[in-house]
Amino acid sequence: MISKIPFELTNDQLKAVEEIRKDLNSSSRMNRILQGDVGSGKTIVAVLAMYLNYISGYQSALMAPTEILAIQHYNNVRELFKGTDVNVELLVGSQTKKEKQVIYKGLEDGSINMVIGTHALIQGGVTYHDLALVITDEQHRFGVRQRQTLQEKGDNTHILVMSATPIPRTLAIVLFGDLLLSVLDEMPVGRLPIKNCVINTSYREKAY
Repeated sequence: MISKIPFELTNDQLKAVEEIRKDLNSSSRMNRILQGDVGSGKTIVAVLAMYLNYISGYQSALMAPTEILAIQHYNNVRELFKGTDVNVELLVGSQTKKEKQVIYKGLEDGSINMVIGTHALIQGGVTYHDLALVITDEQHRFGVRQRQTLQEKGDNTHILVMSATPIPRTLAIVLFGDLLLSVLDEMPVGRLPIKNCVINTSYREKAY
């Protein structure tokens, strides 16, 4: 599957994938944060984690904070798995009731292997067949209870959270050893540097 990716993975990405592979193959539940700046390639690592989970025969769910991001992830993942038996679907709030019912059925009977969506993934009507891996993108934009609700959709699920900006609570969990850490320090070839700046109140209107 790595050979199908249209770009070369960085050493950090390969290392993170290997760390996740060992977690998924261990006798303990994975609880890991994947931390890296915007553009460092966290998503492809998450997708490979979903693939590892798929070849073990289980379902994965990736929750993003906005529909735009969920759709973007879905289109990229679907393209990567084109021509394979992996069934990837999208579940977002703006879909019609009929579209959602089709997804609900596929998740419940196990015919959907990977689902990517928003808070729609944790609604009461969503039942999974054998959910074993839950991934939260931009985890700081979800509440603790929301992330917990997704985890509880499966039985003793593996957990992977992704963030460019871990919140203090997350850092505390890392420090006290309850959350393992994978870091992407290396930027992929050709990625433009991320620009950060501080502005004063005179720029407020332009910032908005």
